Amino acid sequence: MAFPEPRPQAPQLPQHLLRTINCQQGAVRAVRFNGDGNYILSCGSDKSLKLWSMIRGTLLKTYSGHGYEVLDADSSFDNSQICSCSSDKTVILWDVATGQVTRKLRGHAGKVNCVQFNEEATVTLSGSIDGTVRCWDNRSRKSEPIQILDEARDGISSLKVVQHELLTGSVDGRVRRYDLRMGQLHVDFIDSPITCVCFSQDGQCTLSSSLDSAVRLLDKSTGEMLGEYKGHKMKGYKLDCCLSNRDTHVLSCSEDGHVYCWDLVEGSLSLKLLVGTAVVQSLSFHPSETRLLTAMEGRVQVWSAEPEETEDEAPLL
Repeated sequence: MAFPEPRPQAPQLPQHLLRTINCQQGAVRAVRFNGDGNYILSCGSDKSLKLWSMIRGTLLKTYSGHGYEVLDADSSFDNSQICSCSSDKTVILWDVATGQVTRKLRGHAGKVNCVQFNEEATVTLSGSIDGTVRCWDNRSRKSEPIQILDEARDGISSLKVVQHELLTGSVDGRVRRYDLRMGQLHVDFIDSPITCVCFSQDGQCTLSSSLDSAVRLLDKSTGEMLGEYKGHKMKGYKLDCCLSNRDTHVLSCSEDGHVYCWDLVEGSLSLKLLVGTAVVQSLSFHPSETRLLTAMEGRVQVWSAEPEETEDEAPLL
């Protein structure tokens, strides 16, 4: 006798606040998970970059070396390096363990909005308000970038690199996808300044948010719009959007103090998560678990699908 298959559970969403971290570094401009999701990077307007334990919410290291507010950061796959960028026009590579600056990369003509390692952390890519993406060889001691991509007609607000593909979003309203292996460029025009771009986990789609308060899902190969997500407010700030770790939901920051979460296929609003009364500046979804980071003013919030079970822990010495 055959039993019917159990109905698949609807994917859970991170709506329980596990902890709030008071970062004490001015306004938090960006918050990021590291590659395996065990650590948190927070970028501060006080020129500092901080590394936190995701489990305990404790401060592990402070990295100081930028001359102005830190706008973005990324961790290498082996967690040994961090790259960060700043309004001081520089990109800095850090040794995680010692907290020392290993390289300071100069060349951008304006503030650097976004930065990311490639998969092997052999190249750092940075996007600036000067309209260029610069590719830096981390193994070389040369101070010049190995490649400059200058197709944008305005500032670069966001970039993501996966394998041999680079996705950039620009204030000129265009999402550009570079196939670095084939030397090809594909452009999708969105009639509003882009604030954030990312690839879907399966690599078939691109997601972009823009200042017309819309998030759009495009087919990567054809440019066809597969979904448009609205309801949040994004008019004057450079705010993040992302996909959940299983590509089931689209998430976006909002200027009204919420994170909006839509069902990717249906386009319906699944969750309107109240973070606070100010602008939700940044967010980051855990690479493998249903956990979410949000940044508002000087604090970072860690959210989970389940309330945390409290255990009696030995006091930290």
